[in-house]
Amino acid sequence: MALTPVKVALDALLDSVPGMTPPETLPLARCAGRVLAGAVAALRTQPPFANSAMDGYALRAGDAQPGQSLRVIGESAAGRSFAGRVAAGEAVRIFTGAPLPEGADAILMQEHAEGVGGPVITLREPVTAGRFIRPAGLDFTQGDELLPPGRLLDSAALGLAAAAGHPDLPVRRRPLIAILATGDELVLPGETVGPDQIVASNSYSLAAIVQGAGGEVLDLGIARDNHPDLAARIDRAIAAEADVLVTLGGASVGAHDLVQEALTAKGMALGFWKIAMRPGKPMMTGRLGRMIALGLPGNPVSSIVCGHLFLVPLIETLLGLPEPRRDRSEPARLGKAMPANDEREDYLRSDLQATPDGLVVTPFDRQDSSMLGLLARARALCIRPPHAEPAQEGDPCRIIRLR
Repeated sequence: MALTPVKVALDALLDSVPGMTPPETLPLARCAGRVLAGAVAALRTQPPFANSAMDGYALRAGDAQPGQSLRVIGESAAGRSFAGRVAAGEAVRIFTGAPLPEGADAILMQEHAEGVGGPVITLREPVTAGRFIRPAGLDFTQGDELLPPGRLLDSAALGLAAAAGHPDLPVRRRPLIAILATGDELVLPGETVGPDQIVASNSYSLAAIVQGAGGEVLDLGIARDNHPDLAARIDRAIAAEADVLVTLGGASVGAHDLVQEALTAKGMALGFWKIAMRPGKPMMTGRLGRMIALGLPGNPVSSIVCGHLFLVPLIETLLGLPEPRRDRSEPARLGKAMPANDEREDYLRSDLQATPDGLVVTPFDRQDSSMLGLLARARALCIRPPHAEPAQEGDPCRIIRLR
């Protein structure tokens, strides 16, 4: 079977998504980090009235000549406006954010006034009409569309929605990602490890990737290498209406690699299998009804790299985030010479340094896909395209930052 190029595999995976997750309405206080399911329009005008951008005095521009003295007739503060009207020769003490009194058309900064706090002030500087006044609707007016669907609700977006009068918002339901580790050799952290066993780690790594991308995790535990156990755990994912089932290990061609058979027996339509990448070659995708099946390799580094490259864009697609297919790499220069590459695209764990001439990436000498310690030390993945020619130190390359 020919290996599928990484870009082709990603496009095919995202094309298989049946649709975005459905919307749900949440109180504003619970919307941080969620994705808007619909446009947000202003329910009010902001600011609702003309107000002062400075502490100072509201006055008429026609009276604002240096040396001019004005009688202070009152005060306007935020939440306590001045009820009267400013006439010729008069001024109103005003504070930042306070409503502009009727008749006033300019603000004198208090630093440019003599007699601050007294019944009469004298102008030190000229003032022009409109100076330091925020007009009504400066930020937005009622009915303006403020936030589009697909917007990630960060601090600025949440503040804007609140200012616009929204107590709650429509957001996309977090995609439910079921994670199933497989293998007779696996035990959970803290359990007794037999002579032929290892501690399962991939589920925890993938759960962190899922949560960081905006998904919710359903941990299906560890399935043993037999069809009944695999079938029962796949049924749990189906019953939970998981959007994605991520299997870890068991998708290769060995006698004990039963995942593809178990999924096919449940009705999975195979999308593709075997990717032209290193690490991560034995990755598999398919559809089981509306549920996407994503079979990741059992090697820890392979599963994490595939999680970053495929699972994160998949979750973004389910959430309706813009540009899930965007190029996530950035330019850098090699910190060491590299040999020619074969037909697979390499993602090399590497150190990364910022220099005055830009980023320098130095791949580690060892790249075995079982070595999590190297991945924890790595700051980036250095990408070596298929059939790349030998490269020298200082040559340009592309990287994906890890931290």
